[in-house]
Amino acid sequence: MDKFLDYFDSRHRESILSKSSSDDGPVITISRQTGCDARQVAENVVDLLNRTGGTSKWRWVDKDIIYSIAKELNTDTQRVESFYKGIELSNMSEMIMAFSGGFVSDLRVKKAIKDVVLSLAKEGHIVLVGRGGVSIAQNIANSLHVRLIAPFYWRVSNVMKKKEMDIEAAEEYVVDTDEKRFKLITTFLEKKSLNIDYLFDISINRHSFSIEDISKLIVSLYETKVGKLVAERKKSSPVF
Repeated sequence: MDKFLDYFDSRHRESILSKSSSDDGPVITISRQTGCDARQVAENVVDLLNRTGGTSKWRWVDKDIIYSIAKELNTDTQRVESFYKGIELSNMSEMIMAFSGGFVSDLRVKKAIKDVVLSLAKEGHIVLVGRGGVSIAQNIANSLHVRLIAPFYWRVSNVMKKKEMDIEAAEEYVVDTDEKRFKLITTFLEKKSLNIDYLFDISINRHSFSIEDISKLIVSLYETKVGKLVAERKKSSPVF
């Protein structure tokens, strides 16, 4: 974790954000409906990419982003987590934070999230799980944007097992978390939309495939899409 935080200091991030857009990526974003095992998929995808490529460059990121942003803003990680979860601070909480010198506005949190996530995506060899990645990295050419979906009660059952919830609590958790994740994605879009399907290269039904099968499919699709882009660039490049 310390290495991750040191890596994304302001000077390093500034150099990444200012580099040519043609050098951006590669990046894979994985968005998901609640209960679709996205973290396990990301871990498998990274393992496959590193093994097949004979490298250790690829890594996946989820909650690490929160710690990096909190450190930069000199605030508690809970403040950043609250933004991600769509939790509005009460007036009393804002007053206490303001008097203690710890108040950080949603606007500053949003900008920090965008800068950190975009620098990760631009530098490349990263698999981003959630965190608004699909919206923030939308203009990066060397990318694959994946959405994991599944039937509602399949996801409820999965949440019940993993979080040891009863069905009522799991239903509420799935509905509530789905709404917050949708809101987070639209928060980073230039134009709000009720339909976010257009953001994704592919949606995969977790109910229909195992984690291993989905991981292999994502790697195959990534290699196909990015390989095609590289070939097109070579064709369009002038020959001297």
